[in-house]
Amino acid sequence: MARFALVADLGGTKIAAARVEDTGRITHRVLGPTPPAGGMAVVEAIISLFHRLPAKGTCVLSVAVPGLAYPGGFVWAPNIAGWGRMPLGKMLKRRFNLPVLVESDRNAFVTGEAWQGSVKGCRDVVFVAIGTGIGAGIISGGRLIRGRGELAGCLGWMAVRDRYRPVYESVGCLEAHVAGPGIARAAQCVFQRPTDAREVVRLALSGDRRAKKVLAEAGHYLGLALANLVDVLNPQIIVIGGGVAAAGNLLLAPARETMRQWAQPLAVKQVRITRSRLGGRAGLLGAAKLCFDRFPISR
Repeated sequence: MARFALVADLGGTKIAAARVEDTGRITHRVLGPTPPAGGMAVVEAIISLFHRLPAKGTCVLSVAVPGLAYPGGFVWAPNIAGWGRMPLGKMLKRRFNLPVLVESDRNAFVTGEAWQGSVKGCRDVVFVAIGTGIGAGIISGGRLIRGRGELAGCLGWMAVRDRYRPVYESVGCLEAHVAGPGIARAAQCVFQRPTDAREVVRLALSGDRRAKKVLAEAGHYLGLALANLVDVLNPQIIVIGGGVAAAGNLLLAPARETMRQWAQPLAVKQVRITRSRLGGRAGLLGAAKLCFDRFPISR
């Protein structure tokens, strides 16, 4: 008999939820905004999306979160107000009376891509998610790398400059320059008006030279980070996903160029950089796979 999971992928600006079969088939999918108020409003938004999905056959729940998921289901998510230690797992279990897995989105992304995406069968892969924040899911030797405190892959804090800025204290160096808000800040200095990363990408795709320069600079910093990943992990494939990946080669071409210049020369010849084939489904599928693996006999 087929088993189903209700899963959610929580982002800084939007939430996706889905009903996923244990074969990897997404039967239903819904979207909603992430309430800017944060706190319990975000929890209620997740619950509301789950209620919009069919409950029949559901045996487990899972949520991928943009931050640190503690083993007990508590969440630290720096880009969501009031989520310093949100007891998300306990609240969902109380509401739905089902086993609940709360997982970092970076681990869900790489798991989903390895399960149903473009890196099936790959034992050494890094998924770099670039959106409101930046994180990296890592599979090395076929094993998901979590780290001592579930903090492996906090790529946003990677140092790619040697002069410290105050903004790095809250979001990290790489995230300050390459994530959506960082690109927006750089563009605002250039255009002398408020903007966001989506507009920068749109302008660059239409040929605006200033927008292209902003994305090329972000690509350079991303390339330094990719070079460090290549040096340390020697991956076969690095997958780029998240909303900012919509910039395509405007971001990735300078990133590849910088990576090839700075990375270990033998390792860089062994790695391939590709965009996510699953797009917004990666986190949903990965959250489901991790949940099915954690609760294999749930019915």
